[in-house]
This record gives sequence, C-alpha cells and structure tokens, in this order.
Amino acid sequence: MSTYKLVGLSGSLRRDSTNTRLLYEAARLFDAESFMLLNLNFPLYDGDREKMDGIPDVVRGAAANIAEADGILISTPEYNKGPSGVLKNALDWISRVKGKPFQGKPLAVMSASSGRAGGERSQLVLRTFMVPFQTRILQGPEMHLANSSNQFDKDGRLTGELYIETLQQLMDNLRAEVSR
Repeated sequence: MSTYKLVGLSGSLRRDSTNTRLLYEAARLFDAESFMLLNLNFPLYDGDREKMDGIPDVVRGAAANIAEADGILISTPEYNKGPSGVLKNALDWISRVKGKPFQGKPLAVMSASSGRAGGERSQLVLRTFMVPFQTRILQGPEMHLANSSNQFDKDGRLTGELYIETLQQLMDNLRAEVSR
C-alpha cells in the first residue's frame, strides 16, 4: 500500500477549534503516513509590507509544505456567511509565493460550524477562492459539520455516524484522487 503526506489548513486559530479537530479526524480516516497542520497565524497581507520586507518565512514555509504534500485538506468555519479572514489572508499570502504550490494538488474541503448548516455557505465561497490556485478539488461528498462543538468525544473523535461515514467517503475519494 502506498503512503501519502497530507497537509491541512484550518480557518480557525482557536486552540480548541472544531475545524482543526475535523482536519485531524480526516487525516486519521485517510490513514496518511504523515499529516501536518499548517500554522496560518500570518500577518495581515499588505502589498507595501511585501514590497519592503518580502514574503514572511512562515508563509514560505507553509507554501513549501503544500508543494511537498500529496494531498491538501482545508476546513473553514462560517463567519458572516463566508470563510474566516484567517483563511482568506493565508490564501492571499500563499498566492504571492512563486511556484504555485497548490497547482494540480488533490484538495478536499470541509467545514465545521455552530450553525445548523455546518458552514455550507462558507464552503461554497471557499471553493470559489480556490479556482485561481488550479487544484484538483473534490466535488464530494460535501462535509458540513453542524453544531460542531457537540460532535466530538473527549478524545477529539467525531461521534455522529452519518458524519463519520461522510468524512470517510470524502477521504476515500481523496485517496483515489491522490493515487491517480
């Protein structure tokens, strides 16, 4: 059996983020050889800052990890009907790195939110954000984790059977796309 390296981008910086938990569960179900959660605590993108100081090392490091990965996972909360500013800022910075690290990479997107739709709108907007990156974005199944703070056990494992099945199918589809 082949082994693969996954990287994850969480749209939440919270220590106990359900989006981060969801990424770890996805990586576990994928059974990747390695999984790295990227640090997205980037400075706000500012073209003047980029011109004066260049691209920050933390951004270059994240882009290098994306370029080296076999597959990418992104999970976003829903803030005001869209992805978080943290995630958008990270994508804006990464787009400035030479070499197009996302290009051609298989990508699975998911969302976790306290609302009843599980971040459905944020995921839809995130998919449009990814178009310029030219990823091989999976079309489904769509993983929208609703009422997310009540969907994990004390060990951080997803508990809802339907959610587990959906996430497993998404990871099986990602594995098939990575294997292509």
